[in-house]
Amino acid sequence: MDARRRALTVAAALCLAASRARAADPGAPRVVTVGGALTEIVYALGAEALLVGTDTTSLYPEAARATPKVGYARALSAEGVLSLRPTVLIATAEAGPPAVLAQLEAAGVRLVRGDGGHSIDALLRNVRTVGAALGRSEQARKLAAQVEQQWRATAARIAPRTPAPRVLFVLSHVATNVQVAGEGTAAAAMIALAAARNALTGFSGYRPLTAEAAVAAAPEFILTTTQGAEALGGAERLLAQRGLALTPAARARRVLALDALYLLGFGPRMPQAVAEVARFAGTWA
Repeated sequence: MDARRRALTVAAALCLAASRARAADPGAPRVVTVGGALTEIVYALGAEALLVGTDTTSLYPEAARATPKVGYARALSAEGVLSLRPTVLIATAEAGPPAVLAQLEAAGVRLVRGDGGHSIDALLRNVRTVGAALGRSEQARKLAAQVEQQWRATAARIAPRTPAPRVLFVLSHVATNVQVAGEGTAAAAMIALAAARNALTGFSGYRPLTAEAAVAAAPEFILTTTQGAEALGGAERLLAQRGLALTPAARARRVLALDALYLLGFGPRMPQAVAEVARFAGTWA
């Protein structure tokens, strides 16, 4: 079955499930999620039949790709969201613009905001928040316990080293704009959770990669997203970027590319993502 037929099959299954759910419970909420991790939680709770739309970052599981899209999380339009007749909007802390969210609330849509933190505690809070919003508190309790157990198992296998391995996260979803992660980013949090050290500090957020900074940082490992590596033409093209070619990571060909939502989303698969980064950076026992 080709990709188009598979997508159509998934979409048909979703529509059928949703119509059955509403027929069984006409008062069931009509839910739009904005944020890939929040959408992933909805599926993990078994509540996907309540979804009538998601944002463009909601790409996992595969069925989420077939849901009607309301656009990018930070650039929502009231008309686009309201066209799906939602009763509940579950959105990330970064979702907006604020004026659009205010319009949606004024139109009677219940707004539920997720926790934007990059930690296991923030993830568990989001599981509980989504569960409460959907009337799935018991399922959320079980999912939170499962994720917490997975996290404890992961944390028990992480073995800090002295000095901590230096990891540089490179973000490039367009070939002409290569950036690196500083403090306060999901990438920096993932690196720290894996008992590694962000190779670049002293600034917050993201900033353009410079050859001088890359050489001075001397990263031993380069972490990126699958989408970013593909935008540059592959891992080899990434390692050939200005400055990166002169780093220990490039000389040893140590680069790991993971799906952006999996790596940076802090959704239910976060323990597994941290484990992969730790294995890559050599902090896994």
